[in-house]
Amino acid sequence: MDATFYEKAFMKKNKSEKSIISFVKDRSTQRLIKRLIDYARPYSGKIFLGLICMIVVAATTAASAKLMKPIINDIFLDQRKDMLWPVTASIFFVFFFKGLFGYGESVYMAFVGNKIIADVQKDFFKTLINADLKFFQNTQTGDLVSRFVNDVSKLNTAITGTLSSIGKDSLTFLFFIIIMFDEDWKLAAVVFVILPIAILPVVTIGRKMRKTSTKVQEYTSDLTSLLTQSFQGVRMIKSYCLETYEISKMSVVIDHVFNRTLKGVRTKALSHPIMEFLGGIAIAVVIFYGGSQVIQGNHSPGAFFTFLTALIMSYEPLKRLANLNATLQEQLAAASRVFSLMDHKNTVIDAENASDIKITKGEISFKDVSFSYDPKTLILNKITAILKPGQRAALVGPSGGGKSTLMNLVPRFFDTTTGDIFIDGENIKGATLSSLRAQIALVSQEVVLFDDTISNNIRFGQSDAKNIPQGDIIKAAKAAAAHDFIMDLPHGYDTRIGEQGLRLSGGQRQRLSIARAFLKDAPILLMDEPTSALDTESEQKIQRALEALMEGRPTLTIAHRLSTIRGSHVIFVMEDGQITDQGTHQDLMKKSKRYQMLSSLKIQGEHV
Repeated sequence: MDATFYEKAFMKKNKSEKSIISFVKDRSTQRLIKRLIDYARPYSGKIFLGLICMIVVAATTAASAKLMKPIINDIFLDQRKDMLWPVTASIFFVFFFKGLFGYGESVYMAFVGNKIIADVQKDFFKTLINADLKFFQNTQTGDLVSRFVNDVSKLNTAITGTLSSIGKDSLTFLFFIIIMFDEDWKLAAVVFVILPIAILPVVTIGRKMRKTSTKVQEYTSDLTSLLTQSFQGVRMIKSYCLETYEISKMSVVIDHVFNRTLKGVRTKALSHPIMEFLGGIAIAVVIFYGGSQVIQGNHSPGAFFTFLTALIMSYEPLKRLANLNATLQEQLAAASRVFSLMDHKNTVIDAENASDIKITKGEISFKDVSFSYDPKTLILNKITAILKPGQRAALVGPSGGGKSTLMNLVPRFFDTTTGDIFIDGENIKGATLSSLRAQIALVSQEVVLFDDTISNNIRFGQSDAKNIPQGDIIKAAKAAAAHDFIMDLPHGYDTRIGEQGLRLSGGQRQRLSIARAFLKDAPILLMDEPTSALDTESEQKIQRALEALMEGRPTLTIAHRLSTIRGSHVIFVMEDGQITDQGTHQDLMKKSKRYQMLSSLKIQGEHV
């Protein structure tokens, strides 16, 4: 396959991403800076001290140019011995205070910058972790990681480096202007006629840099996403000999990052020849006019060299300011990407008058429930069903029938498009999300484990996790048939299991997930094929444990194994987003042709 295929496959943005980018383009620089100022406001004291240090640094830098006048006139021309020590001491103290306050400025601004970044990262993570599942379905994980790491890093540079340099260089340049006007206001006025000419190309370059930088960051997100997918799926890549294919995909994305980055470098570098050319004109004018004034006796050599030194030294902060504009635009583009996600609004939220729900019986009622991710595709179509207190219900049917979607509606991972779900007669949309989900235990075939100890993974998700006695954890592990293999590990319950539990087998990971459910002891239990990763012996142990866990509480199970289905009080056969049949295993074997077919497939060794 050629590069065009990869470009389409890996550079195409979903609708959510497009909306984010258009949102970013509509943001003004002023609003972004205002937002950063809001983050900086709590540290105004440190900023004030940093500003004082900047003023002293700028003043001492300008003073070093001002010292050229006594050096030339008093020491070298008039050869005044009485001025030798005062001038020498002045030079010493100027550079001493410049270094001292330069250190203070660096420390204060670094503190403020890094503190702001820490606050932004906390708020950013808070937004992401509280986002609903729809958001994560529409956003690549690699893109989120890229924004959290790369874009926030650029934002850090903007605050600690760029904005600080803008303040310091602007003050320094201002002091040099004062010196030049103090020495010869006419010559200074001529020189600064050139300055407005430099503004237009610098601003234009900044705009182009912001646009180019946004593209670079988008492609960097693609690169991060592809890296994440490749490393996570490396086993499958190797088993299907797809190394060459993955290398080709990665090469296309890397080339895109390279080309856009190079374009940004070229755009940013344009400011150098512009500033060099204009600076050369200014210096040439000063030397021609100022030199003639010295020859005619209208100016002393010291005054001329002071003016020339101030002009030459002012050229450096001016060049930095010109470059910083392009750099700042690049960094503000990163800020736009960060803040655009921080402005995300969840669709699944607590109602204004939401109250905590207290589940006692656990009766679950679905009334005319329909759901769609988008207007064109209907996933669930007017489902009405009741799961009575203590009942065990199984959802069966072909893939894509809506089983997982229906289960996800119970803890409000998504909200119904139309219709309602009631628990103990109370509409779950009127309940707070925290109280609803706290009383629902979920055991999924997608086991999520962390690079932590066995104990911490089992107690994960409990509001008072730190206070849970070790005895309760061991009891839950025994109930999930996990205690024996845990004790065989090098450090027992204190053994770290690696990222996603990679040091454990699939069955062991699943049993830890089930142990969590035992520990939570919620009144409602949701299970998405909890025994799918277990061998026959382990499944038998788990099945007995699950029987005890399900006792007396309503349980909704997505099941593929006939052994799990048979014991259900009611089985819902789902197809094309609808419940086509329901009843016990025996009833459905008599009246449902679809269920009979699914059961026969299982008997032949396939999942139903």
